[in-house]
Amino acid sequence: MTTPHPQGMARYAALADVLRQRIVRGEWLPGTALPAEQVLAHDHSVALGTIRRALQLLTEQGMIERVHGRGTFVRSGIPGASMLRFFRFGDEWDGASADGQAAQAPESRILSRQRMTATAEVARALGLPLGAAVLRLERLRLLAGQPRLLEHIWLPCELFKALEQDEPQHWEPLLYPMFAQRCHVHVHRASDDIGFGALPADVAHHLALSPGHPCAVVRRKAFNLAGRCVEWRTTWGDAHAFHYTVHLT
Repeated sequence: MTTPHPQGMARYAALADVLRQRIVRGEWLPGTALPAEQVLAHDHSVALGTIRRALQLLTEQGMIERVHGRGTFVRSGIPGASMLRFFRFGDEWDGASADGQAAQAPESRILSRQRMTATAEVARALGLPLGAAVLRLERLRLLAGQPRLLEHIWLPCELFKALEQDEPQHWEPLLYPMFAQRCHVHVHRASDDIGFGALPADVAHHLALSPGHPCAVVRRKAFNLAGRCVEWRTTWGDAHAFHYTVHLT
């Protein structure tokens, strides 16, 4: 197979784009190995040096990872990146690891699940047309039985139909591995935007805090391998417990 070479684009970059599309189409699933470099070079009728430069470009873009002695793999994505890493809750965090993860596993409780029509704000965040169907989850995160975070999670119904049928009490505590297993949606990357405000009354009720209590608000957009936004999430937590550490080297 001869790889098209668009005018003005380096051959290795054009080849990287072809390989990227094969990954996005699901020909190679996250976590699986790509064929050997020699095989790819033969299949696309290019020199070995060209395929290596194409693979290096995809590695720099975060699509694949090279494992010494094993081969080249499609990146598996992120497993969860819990919002709890932004907070400290006193004795509940005794024995926490250096990266801020709790020694004990947090509990997840789905409070509600609704199929809704996307508002303008939700449609814009998820890149959906107005009137598109979305699934809204309200999830409470607890530590040692105490409510600590409340999350509103918005998902495109077209991608998450399986979650409309499942009973939430049977869901796993980590959502992203469940998205991959049940819906074949792999979260490749996410961006978190952190701000501060005052708790709305309904959120304060779930967190056992007073309305207007200072809160930290984390808004997340999560993306699949194709770069599509597959989740928009808002998380509220006690601002007095907010703790964020950055290591500079």
